[in-house]
Amino acid sequence: MIEGTILLVGCGKMGGALLEGWFKRGLKAVDAIVVEPGGRDAVSPCSGHRALSCVPHVSNIPRDFRPDVILFAVKPQIADEVVPGYASFAAQHPVFLSVIAGKTTSYFQRHLGGGAVVRAMPNTPASIGKGISVLYAAPNVSDVQRHVCDVLMSAVGAVEWVKDETLIDAVTAVSGSGPAYVFLLTECLREAGIAAGLPAELAAHLARATVAGSGALLEQNDTPPETLRQNVTSPGGTTAAALNVLMGPGGFKALLTKAVAEATRRSKELAG
Repeated sequence: MIEGTILLVGCGKMGGALLEGWFKRGLKAVDAIVVEPGGRDAVSPCSGHRALSCVPHVSNIPRDFRPDVILFAVKPQIADEVVPGYASFAAQHPVFLSVIAGKTTSYFQRHLGGGAVVRAMPNTPASIGKGISVLYAAPNVSDVQRHVCDVLMSAVGAVEWVKDETLIDAVTAVSGSGPAYVFLLTECLREAGIAAGLPAELAAHLARATVAGSGALLEQNDTPPETLRQNVTSPGGTTAAALNVLMGPGGFKALLTKAVAEATRRSKELAG
C-alpha cells in the first residue's frame, strides 16, 4: 500500500512506470503531483486519474503541498538544470529519492543544501512490474524513510540494497543497462537466423520466443545458469559447436565483461 504524499519530478518511461505501479498499489491521485514540462498531455498515466495534478515547472507546485517523498526521474544530462530548483523543499525534511543514472547522494546534498537522499537504479522491465532496483541510502536517511523508498520501488519489481554507494555504478552497468544487452542478443539471433537461411518473420519469432522463454525458465527456478546451459549442451552436438565459438577467446564473456566495464566507467563519469 502506497501512503504519504509524493512529488514526482519527470514522468518519462521510468517515471511513468513508477507512477502506474504506485496507482496499482493504492496511491491516491490527490496525494501526488507530477512535474513534467509537457503537463498532463505528456503524462500517459494521468488519463485514468483525473484528480492527479500535473504541472510544467517547480514554480507551479502549490505552496501548501508538503511531499513526504520527492522522486527525481529526469535524464542525467538535465539534472543540473532541474535539481537545484527543489532546494527549498529541504526545510520540509522529505526524503529525496533519485533514479537518475550516475548522480551520487553527495551530488544531491550539494545541490539541495543537504537532506536525506536515497539513490536507486531500476531497469526498464519495471514497465511491466518485472524490474529490479538496487538502492543506497545516505547515512542520514531514517529507517522510516528507507522503508518508504523500498515500498515505492517494489511497486515495479524486486528491490535490493547495498551499503557501498560505489557499487551502484556496476549495478547500472549490469541491470540498469542489461535489458539493452538482452535485446541486442535477440536482434543478433534474428539476423543470424536470416543469414542461415530462415525467412525473416520466422527468424524474428524464433529469436524473440527463445529469449523470452529462456528468461522465464531462469525466473521460475533456482537452477544456476551454468547448469541450465549444460542441460542444453550435448557433447559433440550442435549447441556445443556454437558454444565453442561463443566461449572461445574474445567471445561472448570477454565482450560482455568489456561492455560492463565501459558502462561502469561512464556511470562514474556522469556523477558530476
